[in-house]
Amino acid sequence: MGTDSADNERTLEDTIVTDLAGKMTYGSYLELDKLLDAQHPVSRPEHHDEMLFIIQHQTTELWLKLMLHEVSSARVLLAHDDLREALKRVARVKRIQDVMTQQWSVLATLTPTEYAQFRGSLGNSSGFQSVQYRAVEFALGNKNERMLSVFRDHPENLALLADELERPTLYDEFLRYASRRGLPIPEEILQRDVREAYKPHDSLVPAIREIYENPQTHWDLYEACEDLVDLEDNFQFWRFRHLKTVTRTIGMKVGTGGSSGVSFLQRALELTFFPELYTVRTEIGA
Repeated sequence: MGTDSADNERTLEDTIVTDLAGKMTYGSYLELDKLLDAQHPVSRPEHHDEMLFIIQHQTTELWLKLMLHEVSSARVLLAHDDLREALKRVARVKRIQDVMTQQWSVLATLTPTEYAQFRGSLGNSSGFQSVQYRAVEFALGNKNERMLSVFRDHPENLALLADELERPTLYDEFLRYASRRGLPIPEEILQRDVREAYKPHDSLVPAIREIYENPQTHWDLYEACEDLVDLEDNFQFWRFRHLKTVTRTIGMKVGTGGSSGVSFLQRALELTFFPELYTVRTEIGA
C-alpha cells in the first residue's frame, strides 16, 4: 500500500521530467510570461475589482479569436463541399458560446458601487471597440461598413475587418453549398453583394421548407439548418446576458465608448443572422 493518502501528498514519479533547461515547457509553449503579464490595472489607487474586469474581457477576446478561427475554417470547408467537417467546426463554436455566456455570471459579481470606483479610469475604452467581436458579427451576416471607421487609427484591426467585409458569410457559403446540392436557391441570393448585411428574402423560404419537410432526403442539410439556428440562438443569449449584466452594473448610464448603453445593446437583439431559418417555422404545417 502506498503512502500518498497517509502523508496527504502525491509521490513525484521518477519518470517525470524535472530538468527543463533548454526544453519546451508548459509556460514557454503557451507564452505565459506574456499572457500573465498582460493585466495592468489603471485605477489609482488600484481597485481590487479591476483585475476581474480586465481578465473577463481578455478571456472573452481569446474565445472570440478561436470562434473566428473556427467560423473561417467552416466557410472554407463549405466552399469545398465538406459539410460534415464544417459542422464539426460549428459544433465547437456552439460550445465556445456556452462558455462565453456563462462568463457573464462572473462579471455580474461586480456591484454598481465597486464598478463606479474605477469606471472613470477606463476613459473611452469600450467593448464596442472589439474588432474581433465585429469580425465575428460580419462573418455571421451582421455586416456594417460604417463600423470600419472605429478602427481607422489602428491599421491592423482595420485590415482584419475590411477583409471580413469582403468575404462571404457563413450563411452565404451554406446557401451556395445547398444550391450545388440541387436546392432552388434564388440567383439574387447567390449573386448578392457580400459587403452588405444579409437581409431576409421571402424567395428563399421555399428552398428551406423543402429541407425541413423532407428531412430523410436532405438529412445533412436539415441537421445543418438546426445547427445554424443553435448558433444564432446562442449568440442572442450572449447578447441578452451582456445587456442584463450591463443593466445590473451601470443601469441606464451612457456607455464609456459614447453609446447610449443599455438601449444600444437592446437594439442588437433585433438583428438576425439566418432569418429564413426562423421564417420557415411559420410556414411548416400551415
